[in-house]
Parts: sequence; structure tokens; C-alpha cells
Amino acid sequence: MQKISNRNFLIILAFVVGIIGGLAAALLKGLTHFIASTLQNDIDWHVKYSFYLVLPLLGILLSVLYVRKFLKGKKFEHGITPIIYAISRKSSRIEPHNVYSQIITSAITVGFGGSCGLEAPIAYSGSAIGSNTGRFFGLQYKEITMLLACGAAAGISGAFNSPIAGMIFAIEILLPEFSIPAFIPLLISAALASVISRMLYSEPLFHTAATEWEMEALFFYLFLAVVVGLYTVYFAKISNVVKRWFAQIKNPYNKVWFSGIALGLMIFVFPALYGEGYLTIQQILYGQFDAIVKNSLFADYKNLAWVVVCYTVLTLFAKSFASLFTLNGGGNGGVFGPSLVMGGLIGFAFAYGMNQTGIVMLNVPNFVMAGMAGALAGIMHAPLTGMFLIAEITGGYTLMVPLMLVTSISYLINRSILKHSIYTKVLAESGDLLSYEDKDRTVLSMMKLRYVLETNFVVLRPQESPNVRKSDIIHSKRNIFPIVDDKGVLLGIIYSERLFSILLGEEEGADKTFDKLVQKPNDIIHEDEQMEVVMSKMNRDDVWILPVIDRDNKYLGFVSKSSVFNKYRALLVRQGHYLE
Repeated sequence: MQKISNRNFLIILAFVVGIIGGLAAALLKGLTHFIASTLQNDIDWHVKYSFYLVLPLLGILLSVLYVRKFLKGKKFEHGITPIIYAISRKSSRIEPHNVYSQIITSAITVGFGGSCGLEAPIAYSGSAIGSNTGRFFGLQYKEITMLLACGAAAGISGAFNSPIAGMIFAIEILLPEFSIPAFIPLLISAALASVISRMLYSEPLFHTAATEWEMEALFFYLFLAVVVGLYTVYFAKISNVVKRWFAQIKNPYNKVWFSGIALGLMIFVFPALYGEGYLTIQQILYGQFDAIVKNSLFADYKNLAWVVVCYTVLTLFAKSFASLFTLNGGGNGGVFGPSLVMGGLIGFAFAYGMNQTGIVMLNVPNFVMAGMAGALAGIMHAPLTGMFLIAEITGGYTLMVPLMLVTSISYLINRSILKHSIYTKVLAESGDLLSYEDKDRTVLSMMKLRYVLETNFVVLRPQESPNVRKSDIIHSKRNIFPIVDDKGVLLGIIYSERLFSILLGEEEGADKTFDKLVQKPNDIIHEDEQMEVVMSKMNRDDVWILPVIDRDNKYLGFVSKSSVFNKYRALLVRQGHYLE
């Protein structure tokens, strides 16, 4: 720390985080696929139906049991939202257990058939690696935030073998305001993670040979973009509905039974819902357009094209419920992977269905890839991530123009209807989301009232008089005095100007008790109010200081504009550019 500058030291740590993140990604992929293959290999697909009814339930149950038995007293969350919350509200600090607990629970959930993705858990695990590496070396907030983002980029890069997409994911989702030097640590972590993951787990996610797109198909790509964009809005809304359903179930094990049984039944009817669902997409990219039907109860109708299209559409909507049931029921995973699968199914149903009309002959694999990119862009509000991820993992750079159009239109449709993504909606509603469009409001939302609360005031009792407390009043450095009864309840206030006027004989009342001299404050601040509300009260009444009480009306202290401004300046410094 004495010999190396902060910038160079951060680059060194980016190497470390990238290597560890790559190892974590390889471990998660290998462990998940080991569990899945152990449970399914050498078993006739007819027999698997009975397993589909039980395995997802067992996976969610084991995940919940692990959290409740091995992480006692430790908070466990899943998805990308907690990472954004850590940046906004927890100084980018993530609990160390997430380094391994995210890997264990997600591998169990998905390996046993949970219909969700591994990308969010590995991003969470990578973020925990970066955050705790920064904390171990005593770095400041902006450096820890950068390493957290490096870890997330490493996780995504290692999971997909896509370093560019990993880097862009970190920038779009976690670092929406960044400086150019931020690219260097992110590039290093993402590249190293991809190399390490490929060395240890070389199997690519998708194999496809993308062909040139045809100008005649441009209109259909635009039409697909609209369909995908509308579907992403549907998915976001149904996500809120399912979350409310499960919020009504208070017992965590009842959530397991409900979600596990429902998920088992859905997989029984739609086997493509088992696990991540990438295998089905891969088979479609290979040209096996009946893949989604052939191992199902409807396998006898796999040669009927319209049955395949209709079954694909049903699978698509079932996938949305299956993934949300898995996550809300107690399983660990994310919607990153399901969004790719759902987008791929939309692209396939659209292109394959259009081909059956005889109006046009579309390249089905190209539309599958475009649908995947569009769904990711709309659901996550990350068009660049969707575009580059699909281009990298499929080698489909020849499709860059259609990918650009589909991702941007899908994103714009979702963004015009839903201001926030599925990751940030909850944080925005609770005031815990950093907003770089309104920095003043963002910094105020980060403040906690208890950190600006001032308590060094002389407390006056209602039965006392100015003459009795003359010495304390004269020597007080404050110009306001709270009047509090014996139970701690705030009765009101009185200003020093009036007290001095009384003590100097300019006004009667030197021997009057304070319960007769008490004044009502302009307003009162409650301990659980947001700082934005506090400042609005002060500005509305044009006052500099207001008393603070708890839920029982007991006096806690005062909050002044001076303390708020001092804290505001400190937070502006801390929340400055991630790299100077």
C-alpha cells in the first residue's frame, strides 16, 4: 500500500478477483451439471416423468434447509437486486458467506430441476468475492464498488465464456455512471475469468453457425422486437403478481411444498422447463425443431408443425411461472437465464410459425438468437448486454444489425411502460435505488436519520421555570430547548430569544412553569421518515431545525439543515466517480 498507487493496486486486485471469479463460475457450472447428469443419465425419458414430479421439490427443499440450518442468523438473498442494494445502501458490502452459499444453493436448485438460471447466483458470488477482497485490504467505497463490479463481470464472463458481455453487464447494471479508466479492471477480471472457466469447464453454452441475415427479413425482425418487448412487460407484471401470492404464505416450508409440487407438475407436462432450459434452445439452434415436443407427452405429434408452435407458446408462458415459482418458493437462481430461454422460445415460435404460413421463409436459428437478446434487453433494461452476450456466445456477429434493432426496440417498449427493470423496481419504490439522473434526491435517500440526529440539547421539564434553570439556559450553546415530561414525551419547544427576554425582565414569566410557556414546533420529524421528507418539511416551513420523536412520541433529539448538509457533502465525496 506504501509502494503502489491506488490505481495500480486496484488493477492487481482485479487480476485476483478475475481468477477467483473464474474458478467460482467453473465450479458452479460443473457442480450443477454433475448433479443434473447424475440424476438423469441412463434413465429412459418415459421413466423421467416420475422424477420430474419429485426432483424440483426436493431441490428447493434442500436449498431452504441449507439456508435455515447452515446459515443461522445470516441474511440470505438471491438475484441481482441485493447487489444493487449493497451498492446503494450498504457501502458495497456483501456478506462473505455469499461466496460459497450462492454456489451451493443454486447448484442444488437448478441441478434438481429448478427452472431458473445460474447467472444471478454466480454474479452474486463474484460480487461477494470482489467486495470482501476490497474490504480485506481496507479500500474505500469507490474501490470496493469497482471490485464488486469486477467480481460480477467475472461471474457472468465465466458462466458464458463471454468477457465483453460480462464487462458490459457490470457497467449497465451496476455502474451506470462510470469513467473510462473503469474499463481496465473490468476488462482484466472478465478476461481472466473467461480463461480460467474455459480451462476448467470447456463446454460452450451454445453451438451455432450464424448465417448472414437477409434484407427481406428486416420487417420481421422489427415485428419480433415488438412481440418480445410486450412479452417482457408481461413477465415483469406477472413477476409482481407471483411475488404477492407467495408473500401471503408465511411458513417457508409451505412455500416449498406449493412451489415444488406446482413446478413438478409443470415439468411433467413441459419437460423443457427442467433446469436452465438451455438444452432445448441448443437443439433448436442445431435445426432440431421438434426437440421441444419429442420428449414430452405429446411426442407422437412432433411431426405436426402447428402442434409444435402451439406447444412452444404454452411452454413459453409456463416457463415464466416455473422460474418465478422456483425463486419465490425458496430456490436460488435468477431470471437472467430464464429470460434467454423465453426469448429463444419466442423467436422460434415466431419464425417457425411464419414459415408454416408459406408467406416467407425465415432463418429460424437467427430469430431464436435475436429473441434471446431482445428478452434479456427488455427484462433487465440492458440492451448492450443482451446484444453482445448473444453475439459472443453464439458467434453471431454477422447478426449484429438485427440484434441491435431487436434489443433497442424491446428495451424501449419495456422502458416506456415500466420505468424500472425487474431488478430495480423494489429498490426504487423503497427509495433505496441510486439515481444518477437526480443526484440530490439520490444522496438524500442514502442518508439515515440516526446519522444526522443531534442530541446535545438542554432538556427542560414542564414543572420547572426559567429562574430554576437560569444557569443551564445561559451556558447552553444551543438556541432551542425541548420541553420533555418525566416519561420522555416531547411536549414542545422554547427558543433562547424568548427565554433571555423573560430572564432580563423584558417579558413576564420568570417563575412560570415551562408547561405554560411551551411553544408548538413548526413540524415534527418521526424517526422512520426518509431524509427527502425531512428536507421538504424544513423547506415548506422555512425552518433550520426540527425535533425528532419515536413512534411513542418520545423525544430523541433534533435534526438541523447544518447536519444534513455536512452529511450530504461527505456522501457526495464518497459517491464520487468510481475512479478519479
